[in-house]
Amino acid sequence: MIGKLKGRIDSAGGDWAMIDVGGVVYFVSCSSKTLAALPGAGEYAELHTEMLVSQDSIRLVGFAGVQEKEWFKLLQTVQGVGARVALAILSVLTAGEVANAIALQDKAMIGRANGVGKKLAERIVLELKDKAPALALPDAGLSQVSAELKSERPTAVTDALSALVNLGYGQTQAAQAVSLAVKKAGDDPATEKLIRLALKELALG
Repeated sequence: MIGKLKGRIDSAGGDWAMIDVGGVVYFVSCSSKTLAALPGAGEYAELHTEMLVSQDSIRLVGFAGVQEKEWFKLLQTVQGVGARVALAILSVLTAGEVANAIALQDKAMIGRANGVGKKLAERIVLELKDKAPALALPDAGLSQVSAELKSERPTAVTDALSALVNLGYGQTQAAQAVSLAVKKAGDDPATEKLIRLALKELALG
């Protein structure tokens, strides 16, 4: 089992990189996010890796960080999600964005990845909603938004989120803005104040 590669970038392509580790060059499949984070040819790099073994091949998949690697494995626990689809998801969303989308049950966000249709996106957010907390949400404010969304009664937070979604913002994007607004608004903020602060965050983004 190869858990990490430390070496110099030999070359890279659309979905792969070649890492020279002491004269041995490893071919590693990577998400677009990981490839974008790598330095140029000849530069030193570290990649966390997962070895995939099948009847006719052995290949390495590389990740910029541990969290991306853990999501790669967790996504594949969902029926219909193999290595290719998991990498496609992690090519359009960071590990944190995947966690946020699942916490908020945002099927559209997951569905942005190539090869992920509406039904598969729905299955992913439903099956992983109870497993995702083990990987920890990166934003405590977003956790509060997620918790209030599960409440049966409307709150200022849910009303503000609904208003932003009605304005055309994606649910995850809106929730992130509302979570930042909650932090700045103080105790028991009114819906109108949350909307105003959230729109400022969206404008800055």
